[in-house]
Amino acid sequence: MKKLTTVATIATGLALGTAAYAEQWDLPMAYSATNFHSAVGAEFAQCVTAGTGGDLTIVTHPGGSLFAGGEIKRAVQTGQVNIGERLLSGHQNENVLFGFDSIPFLATSFEDSERLFEAAKGPLSAALEAQNLHVLYTVPWPSQGLYFNRAIESTSEMAGIKFRSYNTATARLAELTDMLPVSIEAAEISQAFATGVAESMISSGSTGYDRKVWESLTHFYDVQAWLPRNYMLVNLEAWNGLDESTQNVMNGCASMPNMPVTGARSSIPALRLTNCLKTAWLWPLRVINWPPSYATLAQR
Repeated sequence: MKKLTTVATIATGLALGTAAYAEQWDLPMAYSATNFHSAVGAEFAQCVTAGTGGDLTIVTHPGGSLFAGGEIKRAVQTGQVNIGERLLSGHQNENVLFGFDSIPFLATSFEDSERLFEAAKGPLSAALEAQNLHVLYTVPWPSQGLYFNRAIESTSEMAGIKFRSYNTATARLAELTDMLPVSIEAAEISQAFATGVAESMISSGSTGYDRKVWESLTHFYDVQAWLPRNYMLVNLEAWNGLDESTQNVMNGCASMPNMPVTGARSSIPALRLTNCLKTAWLWPLRVINWPPSYATLAQR
């Protein structure tokens, strides 16, 4: 009996030791689980969990269910969570460098987006580290197009339209065209259009497809304005507190060949195919190539 008690005590101690060592990180994401950014994030989380043997488990929370999109960066920065995925250009008001990827018509293809990121990566990483943030990987959105609930033949016809603004560049676009900017989180896009809170936005074919915007909107103008990027951010103190083995696993998962990420091998063809398919799936909308009259926006 004494021997059995001793064995049980040892087993309990081992179990408690394992439980104490195992750690769970919650990963907030702004976009729906079906969005490709969220799918990449979920694959990354599964890879880390498996690669560490469960010593570090990452649990994803898509659709703004844990923190709204605009709150995620701050939550990671202050340690409310240790990791999060965020559209960095949404914080251009903090540092102009955060909006380098949203300069209209500067980089309108995946190849140009990669080159632009390589040029900005050094100072961008330094700026984020100064805010207690470490970048694991970054993924560009497909090129941005304009959505409307009516046909638009010239920029003058955009005046007075309620326009979803998500960063400084989109707010400036609204200003130049006399549209009315409204701030709407990605998870609230469908409801905003259905209730008339917004009537237009600039976004990718991927977002339009995921949010089924054809239920409220009618036209998509493929202006290919820019390719903004989402970033997988880690609290720098939490990152530095990980052992080298766990860091290696996370870096490896962030560089998986089948992930369309910037860091190791980038899958530009996969991203291009995703964009083509998502745009094609907008078939309920009237998809229109860039009208010449919009060229005035690039000159203002």
